[in-house]
Amino acid sequence: MTGSTRFDPLDARLIAALRNNPRVGLLEVARQLGVARGTVQARLRKLEASGVITGHGPEIDARALGYGIAAFVLIELAQGRLGEAVTVMEGIPEVLEADGVSGPQDLICRVVARDTEHLQQLINELLSTPAIRRCTSYIVLSRQVPPRTLPLVTATGRSN
Repeated sequence: MTGSTRFDPLDARLIAALRNNPRVGLLEVARQLGVARGTVQARLRKLEASGVITGHGPEIDARALGYGIAAFVLIELAQGRLGEAVTVMEGIPEVLEADGVSGPQDLICRVVARDTEHLQQLINELLSTPAIRRCTSYIVLSRQVPPRTLPLVTATGRSN
């Protein structure tokens, strides 16, 4: 969010209402929040324009699609070949996200696989490019805290 854009408790309540019931109409959100529909629309536009809200798509559970294994893969790159590695990762649908990190590895990826054999195939595919020198995988045994942003939104709304 840019420094000139203000985030307040109403913004936090609006996001919470949409996260709790993503299919709710704006008129109902306005009723729940005790504000005019136009206020909800204007706030929503502001939050989208400032980059706070980045999407409205449905959340997907990869396990329900048949991907029973979740893993993190740490990747060490060949010097100067980040772009090539990213192109390879973008071509693998099971790579859900990849972030550049500090430390001995260069990237950390979140991946899903049907089973351990499929995970091995994904690792082999990543290693097939000279841009990637080494992969270290960590299979997720259980999720203790699911992906979440609402507590952060709520805390930010209170602190401003």
